[in-house]
Amino acid sequence: MDSTGKSSGAEVITVDVRAAKNLLESGYGYLDVRTAEEFKEGHVDAAKIFNIPYMFNTPEGRVKNPDFLKKVRSLCKEEDRLVVGCQSGARSLHATADLLGAGFKHVSNFGGGHMAWVQNGLKVKAREKPADHRSDL
Repeated sequence: MDSTGKSSGAEVITVDVRAAKNLLESGYGYLDVRTAEEFKEGHVDAAKIFNIPYMFNTPEGRVKNPDFLKKVRSLCKEEDRLVVGCQSGARSLHATADLLGAGFKHVSNFGGGHMAWVQNGLKVKAREKPADHRSDL
């Protein structure tokens, strides 16, 4: 424990796609930490879902979202049960570690992320594709 009485080294729990699906079906929320653009292209179909990017793409490369924890705290309580996912599991691993370090108690990293969800044929919500025809012809 550190001087504030909080554990500073909470271990990240990583769950596979089936466990993530079961947690979501049991009432866990889903925190998608991909960029807004990635999220709009398609995301896990969950009852409670939040998109708060952990990293932003910049001309210099990816940079950590300085407001990540503040934004999560604005939508979630430390006691909320959350599955944290990204595209493959790398960003969500770091985001989950940050959340645990900030006092969140029930967060699990979704190993494999969105790619594993899609590869397992699970339901995805995606942006509506424009029609392939013009109605004014």
